[in-house]
Amino acid sequence: MSKDGQTSKLWGGRFSEATDSFVQRFTASVTFDQRMAMEDIRGSLAHAAMLCKVGVLSGEELAQIEEGLAQVRGEIERGEFQWSVELEDVHMNIEARLTQLIGITGKKLHTGRSRNDQVATDIRLYLRGACDAIGTELTRLQSGVVSLAAQHSDTIMPGFTHLQTAQPVTFGHHLLAWNEMLERDHGRLLDCRARMNQSPLGAAALAGTTYPIDRAHTAAALDFERPTENSLDSVSDRDFAIEFCAFGALLLTHLSRMSEELVIWTSAQFKFIDLPDRFCTGSSIMPQKKNPDVPELVRGKVGRVNGHLVALLTLMKSQPLAYNKDNQEDKEPLFDTVDTVLDCLRAFADMVPAIQPRQAEMREAARSGFSTATDLADYLVRKGLPFRDAHEVVGKAVGHGVAHDCDLAEMDLDTLRGFSDLIGEDVYDVLTLEGSVAARNHLGGTAPQQVLAAAERARQRLQAR
Repeated sequence: MSKDGQTSKLWGGRFSEATDSFVQRFTASVTFDQRMAMEDIRGSLAHAAMLCKVGVLSGEELAQIEEGLAQVRGEIERGEFQWSVELEDVHMNIEARLTQLIGITGKKLHTGRSRNDQVATDIRLYLRGACDAIGTELTRLQSGVVSLAAQHSDTIMPGFTHLQTAQPVTFGHHLLAWNEMLERDHGRLLDCRARMNQSPLGAAALAGTTYPIDRAHTAAALDFERPTENSLDSVSDRDFAIEFCAFGALLLTHLSRMSEELVIWTSAQFKFIDLPDRFCTGSSIMPQKKNPDVPELVRGKVGRVNGHLVALLTLMKSQPLAYNKDNQEDKEPLFDTVDTVLDCLRAFADMVPAIQPRQAEMREAARSGFSTATDLADYLVRKGLPFRDAHEVVGKAVGHGVAHDCDLAEMDLDTLRGFSDLIGEDVYDVLTLEGSVAARNHLGGTAPQQVLAAAERARQRLQAR
């Protein structure tokens, strides 16, 4: 305590009066940045080891710091650490406790660094670890998608455009379209991680330090690829946080699109799939209801993450170099994006392998929507009719089917020949659903053998991660 009874600040030498109690609470970040405590301790250990290497700290002082920080870590892990809003943030809380434990040597730890480069380092360490955890969950989700796709390489369902029946596809093919979205997300995650994997430690407040530090040493100790190049940019850059939130927004956009399809498919009007009860809830008034709450909630989360991305873009848009207090506002949206992305991925990774397709309903929906109309047009083209003429012929045949409530495959040969004398007995080979999907036998097509091959390629990519 200081002479006036106020808690002593680690930076208080220049000030002649205590911080206003409201301002103290308003400017503090420890309530949310304490989640970076382990990263802060790790960064401090690397910094202390470097200071010893260059002769700023003695071996005995380094040992004291390492022992003290180990005790602080244990207190935090056991939930015994007393966090103080008066000490503002995670960094000053840990340093103050270290000084309580080991005395004046604890005050030497901050030599050659600033909270500016300290927090920049901690955020990168934290977010790098979050990227790795997210990558694991994303791979788990993709593995479930790919496995389910392989199981249903020949399960026929309608493919849609404008949410209208278009052409038959297989359920496995549709699931592999999901995987392509997720594969791009994984690539963006890796790119984001690679760009953030540079160490700002040693940039100090904004201009570097007069001490003979070895930034390459601390970068290597913290598993960074290399130190950052410019001290001004090092302490003020938050591109990596924005890029991560952009990744999160795109990933959640993809999960939201998948959620929309799951919600539609589980409805009584479609009945394409069943979700196990553990991923659904009921109604307090309607006993028959089984609501797909997990995909509905994931669908809603995209707005939250999009908002965080806009918040960070707005936060940085007018900041002059170098560090500004504004940057304290980067953490809560970033942390919530991490939590939201991880939770949504976990929910989907658990749920997707448990999806139960209702194959009979899917097939009937594909059969009843004239989904093989394009196949009939292609058939006529192969017989020599120009495509535009074939398109008109098939349109008339579909009109007849609508009027008489029958599918193309249900019309007899004489009826079909009434629309074109090029049609023969072999037309029924292309009008079946199985014939339609099997005919699209090329890379990226919906033919069952292509779906199996694509699923195998996807599985091998996932195993190679």
